[in-house]
Amino acid sequence: MKTPASIQNFPCPSCGAPMEFNPTGGKLKCSYCGSMEEIPETETGVQERSYNDSLDWDSTPVAGLSETALEVKCTGCGANILFEPSSVAKNCPFCNTALITQPQEANPIVIPEGIIPFQITGKQARNEIQKWIKSRWFAPSALKYLAQQEKIHGIYLPFWTYDADTTSDYRGERGDYYYVTETYRVTVTDSEGKQQEEERTREVRHTRWCPASGRVNRWFDDVLVAATKSVDTAYLNGLEPWDLQQSLKPYNSSYLAGFEAQRPQIGLKEGFEQAKQIMAGQIHRDVCCNIGGDEQKVDHISTRYEDIAFKPILLPVWLCSYHYRNQKYQVLVNARTGEVQGARPYSQLKIAASMIAGMVTATAIILAFTVDWSQVKIPSFPQHQPTQNTQ
Repeated sequence: MKTPASIQNFPCPSCGAPMEFNPTGGKLKCSYCGSMEEIPETETGVQERSYNDSLDWDSTPVAGLSETALEVKCTGCGANILFEPSSVAKNCPFCNTALITQPQEANPIVIPEGIIPFQITGKQARNEIQKWIKSRWFAPSALKYLAQQEKIHGIYLPFWTYDADTTSDYRGERGDYYYVTETYRVTVTDSEGKQQEEERTREVRHTRWCPASGRVNRWFDDVLVAATKSVDTAYLNGLEPWDLQQSLKPYNSSYLAGFEAQRPQIGLKEGFEQAKQIMAGQIHRDVCCNIGGDEQKVDHISTRYEDIAFKPILLPVWLCSYHYRNQKYQVLVNARTGEVQGARPYSQLKIAASMIAGMVTATAIILAFTVDWSQVKIPSFPQHQPTQNTQ
């Protein structure tokens, strides 16, 4: 378990100014003189913890996120934002509310075991958002300008990962198809217009059901659960995949320099309940495969979870929150892959114009195929002959 002494800050060795993590180079960079500094690598890899031995982590603080981290609570959505003094947060990244409360020294939290550093810059993320907006049908024209004006926040969001060895006993039914030849009669009309009955045959499928029971085993590794309630889970799921095997590094507070982070809002036990739901889908598929046959009915599954391990981690996201006509919208960018997810408003004017254009086009097509234009008579009008005045 990490202690505050293992967390370091990195002033610029050349001028003493605060250094920030640079996503492009993967190093610390001084925003004043431009000096670069390598981030020291730890010899040990990302550690996992025993779930059963750590259930009191929900209520027991472990350490500060760093020696100098500050924390402020948003009065708009209630989110707690953590940041370093060199990058004071002015607006909430989740709802764009101005942070008017005075930042305080960050309260102790469970220190993350792992972190995936930022790889995409804020400029690159904004470009991806612009591409995403342009690909949205019926988006208001003002949206692209609004997205350019609003601040984009680089923030580390909290996640849990869970490992578990599962054993599942099940009961159900196996369905096997079989076919029966049936005879039936139809009335047909011959070439002379006479009707007569014909006898035909067909193969009709039936299902033979029989009881099935058994046991399946599966080892789950790194089941990912978001520990934030400030972002729609569907958007976070849409940002996947995260390359945890290759990109996850042991936690080092230097990766937070210049960025914000969020305190976990979902505890260890609540997170594991969500992980169980994710595992349940795969277990159900395993059971169906084990039952076999053409169809399966699963009546009951009882699962035991053993050797449960977990780790708290931070994942990098660029987040843009904006208001359009009094509605709040969020757009997220995976700061490793550039994947964009989020909500957008619709332009009622564009939708109405599209519907009108569609109706006009449909009417023109119908007229083109249903009206015999050769039979349409265009009325002729007598030509006006100018009169001449005689003297």
